[in-house]
Amino acid sequence: MNGLLVIDKPAGMTSHDVVSIVRRATGERSTGHLGTLDPMATGVLPLLLGKYTRLAQFFSQAEKHYTGTIRFGFATDTFDAEGTSVGEPTPLTKSLDELRALAAHFHGEMLQTPPVFSAKKISGVPAHKLARAGKEVPIKPARIFIHDFTLTSLSGDEASFTMQVSAGGYVRSVAHELGQLAGCGAHLSSLRRTQAGVFTLQNAITIDELKQGTQEQIEARMLHARTLLPEMPSVTIDAETAGRIRNGMQVNVPEFSAASLIKVFEGPRDLLAIARRVAGTLVQPIVVMG
Repeated sequence: MNGLLVIDKPAGMTSHDVVSIVRRATGERSTGHLGTLDPMATGVLPLLLGKYTRLAQFFSQAEKHYTGTIRFGFATDTFDAEGTSVGEPTPLTKSLDELRALAAHFHGEMLQTPPVFSAKKISGVPAHKLARAGKEVPIKPARIFIHDFTLTSLSGDEASFTMQVSAGGYVRSVAHELGQLAGCGAHLSSLRRTQAGVFTLQNAITIDELKQGTQEQIEARMLHARTLLPEMPSVTIDAETAGRIRNGMQVNVPEFSAASLIKVFEGPRDLLAIARRVAGTLVQPIVVMG
């Protein structure tokens, strides 16, 4: 089974758990997710299946949209509700407007230090494994871009928010740092990813729907190949040109934009390759689906 499936991940399940469920439901062993969601988090988790796993490299810079809540009063070692409280509890004394003024610091390009309890790789090993083993976790700050961070309401010690952030950004780190600015500590108490790149909750299938669906029903929920990677124009080629592409040869295609990468189709739905423009209409296949 080849394609892209968007799962609405439930809480209490790791992204790898979802991959395992999808493998069992579809019978497709070659399956991988596009960006980890923490076990506590819910929402959009895109997965590539079969030959489409070869496209993962082209999705790495997708922006993410979230809604969630931040609880003030104490920080945790994981920066979220699944961690252990650190420091003395301190009551929140700031109003919503005052918190919004502090939240304004988290906008635009900035350096962010990921949580030590995260999937960030340190010499090929996830940081959380090193942290749980009591080893030093030398995490370096990463450059991210926060397009929007808005506190929408405050109820007691918990604030609701929306956020749009670049790939690699950690919402937990923002919650933790906002708590430091507020002088009382804070942690992420809930998180829902509503969009990842072009993929939204409207595209998503639930775990229950996945388990109950037939192979045909699951395949019908996969997104049309021409809607994937919308920044790349699509072109349809004939059988002779397709044969040359399968052999890794440069070909001329009827695509006249200035885009450096294009999607090459053999028929309406059959994605054959991703090709890089050499010059004019001459392209070189860089990923061939088969």
